[in-house]
Amino acid sequence: MSERDDFLAWVGSDLYTAELALHNGDAGPRRALWSHEEPVSVLGAWRNAFGLREVDELFTHLAEGFSDCTSYAFDVRACDVVGDHAWTAGFEHTSVSVHGRPRSYTLRVTQVYRREDGWWRVAHRHGDEAT
Repeated sequence: MSERDDFLAWVGSDLYTAELALHNGDAGPRRALWSHEEPVSVLGAWRNAFGLREVDELFTHLAEGFSDCTSYAFDVRACDVVGDHAWTAGFEHTSVSVHGRPRSYTLRVTQVYRREDGWWRVAHRHGDEAT
Protein backbone atom coordinates (compact mmCIF):
# COMPACT_ATOMS: atom_id res chain seq x y z
CA MET A 1 0.00 0.00 0.00
CA SER A 2 1.07 3.57 -0.63
CA GLU A 3 1.47 6.11 2.15
CA ARG A 4 -1.75 7.80 0.95
CA ASP A 5 -3.61 4.47 1.05
CA ASP A 6 -2.34 3.81 4.59
CA PHE A 7 -3.46 7.28 5.66
CA LEU A 8 -6.93 6.80 4.14
CA ALA A 9 -7.23 3.45 5.89
CA TRP A 10 -6.53 5.26 9.19
CA VAL A 11 -9.15 7.90 8.32
CA GLY A 12 -11.68 5.13 7.59
CA SER A 13 -10.94 3.20 10.76
CA ASP A 14 -9.47 5.02 13.78
CA LEU A 15 -10.69 8.51 12.85
CA TYR A 16 -14.14 7.21 11.89
CA THR A 17 -14.43 5.32 15.20
CA ALA A 18 -13.43 8.44 17.17
CA GLU A 19 -15.98 10.63 15.40
CA LEU A 20 -18.74 8.05 15.88
CA ALA A 21 -17.91 7.89 19.60
CA LEU A 22 -18.05 11.70 19.88
CA HIS A 23 -21.50 11.68 18.30
CA ASN A 24 -22.55 9.15 20.93
CA GLY A 25 -21.36 11.37 23.78
CA ASP A 26 -17.79 10.11 24.28
CA ALA A 27 -15.01 12.62 23.48
CA GLY A 28 -12.21 10.30 24.69
CA PRO A 29 -11.38 8.66 21.35
CA ARG A 30 -11.36 12.04 19.56
CA ARG A 31 -9.05 13.50 22.21
CA ALA A 32 -6.71 10.54 21.73
CA LEU A 33 -6.39 11.22 18.00
CA TRP A 34 -5.84 14.95 18.27
CA SER A 35 -2.42 16.49 18.68
CA HIS A 36 -1.32 17.33 22.20
CA GLU A 37 1.18 19.83 20.80
CA GLU A 38 0.53 23.44 19.83
CA PRO A 39 -0.72 24.73 17.55
CA VAL A 40 -4.16 23.14 17.37
CA SER A 41 -7.36 24.83 16.26
CA VAL A 42 -10.97 24.33 15.28
CA LEU A 43 -13.03 26.64 13.13
CA GLY A 44 -16.23 24.81 13.92
CA ALA A 45 -19.74 24.81 12.58
CA TRP A 46 -21.02 25.75 16.06
CA ARG A 47 -17.98 26.98 17.98
CA ASN A 48 -14.31 27.88 17.41
CA ALA A 49 -11.34 26.88 19.56
CA PHE A 50 -7.68 27.88 19.54
CA GLY A 51 -5.06 26.10 21.62
CA LEU A 52 -5.05 22.89 23.60
CA ARG A 53 -7.25 24.09 26.46
CA GLU A 54 -9.98 25.54 24.25
CA VAL A 55 -9.97 22.51 21.93
CA ASP A 56 -10.33 20.19 24.92
CA GLU A 57 -13.21 22.30 26.28
CA LEU A 58 -14.87 22.19 22.86
CA PHE A 59 -14.70 18.39 22.75
CA THR A 60 -16.31 18.22 26.21
CA HIS A 61 -19.04 20.64 25.12
CA LEU A 62 -19.80 18.66 21.95
CA ALA A 63 -19.86 15.29 23.71
CA GLU A 64 -22.26 16.64 26.34
CA GLY A 65 -24.70 17.66 23.60
CA PHE A 66 -24.51 14.60 21.33
CA SER A 67 -26.24 11.24 21.81
CA ASP A 68 -27.94 8.43 19.95
CA CYS A 69 -26.02 8.71 16.69
CA THR A 70 -27.87 6.63 14.10
CA SER A 71 -25.64 7.48 11.15
CA TYR A 72 -22.20 9.01 10.55
CA ALA A 73 -20.24 8.97 7.30
CA PHE A 74 -17.19 10.95 6.18
CA ASP A 75 -17.19 11.28 2.39
CA VAL A 76 -13.56 12.20 1.65
CA ARG A 77 -13.46 14.06 -1.66
CA ALA A 78 -9.78 15.04 -1.70
CA CYS A 79 -6.69 14.35 0.37
CA ASP A 80 -2.94 14.26 0.22
CA VAL A 81 0.02 13.15 2.30
CA VAL A 82 3.28 15.09 2.11
CA GLY A 83 5.92 13.77 4.45
CA ASP A 84 4.65 14.09 8.01
CA HIS A 85 1.65 16.24 7.04
CA ALA A 86 -1.68 15.38 5.46
CA TRP A 87 -5.07 16.93 4.79
CA THR A 88 -8.59 15.83 3.95
CA ALA A 89 -11.55 17.69 2.50
CA GLY A 90 -15.02 16.27 2.25
CA PHE A 91 -18.50 16.00 3.70
CA GLU A 92 -19.64 14.56 7.00
CA HIS A 93 -23.21 13.26 6.95
CA THR A 94 -24.61 12.81 10.46
CA SER A 95 -27.90 11.84 12.09
CA VAL A 96 -27.71 12.34 15.85
CA SER A 97 -29.60 13.76 18.79
CA VAL A 98 -28.35 17.23 19.74
CA HIS A 99 -29.43 18.12 23.28
CA GLY A 100 -32.11 15.45 23.01
CA ARG A 101 -33.50 16.53 19.62
CA PRO A 102 -32.99 14.31 16.58
CA ARG A 103 -31.15 16.13 13.83
CA SER A 104 -29.56 15.30 10.49
CA TYR A 105 -27.01 17.55 8.84
CA THR A 106 -24.08 17.65 6.46
CA LEU A 107 -20.87 19.51 7.25
CA ARG A 108 -18.19 20.57 4.78
CA VAL A 109 -14.99 19.61 6.58
CA THR A 110 -11.31 20.24 5.99
CA GLN A 111 -8.78 18.78 8.41
CA VAL A 112 -5.01 19.05 8.71
CA TYR A 113 -2.98 16.23 10.23
CA ARG A 114 0.61 15.79 11.34
CA ARG A 115 2.52 12.66 12.17
CA GLU A 116 3.80 12.71 15.75
CA ASP A 117 5.95 9.86 17.04
CA GLY A 118 4.84 7.76 14.07
CA TRP A 119 1.08 8.33 14.62
CA TRP A 120 -1.32 10.56 12.72
CA ARG A 121 -2.82 13.34 14.83
CA VAL A 122 -5.39 15.97 13.89
CA ALA A 123 -4.03 19.52 14.29
CA HIS A 124 -6.75 21.64 12.67
CA ARG A 125 -10.39 21.26 11.69
CA HIS A 126 -12.65 23.58 9.77
CA GLY A 127 -16.28 22.62 9.43
CA ASP A 128 -19.39 24.45 8.38
CA GLU A 129 -22.89 23.40 7.56
CA ALA A 130 -23.43 22.62 3.89
CA THR A 131 -26.61 24.04 2.49
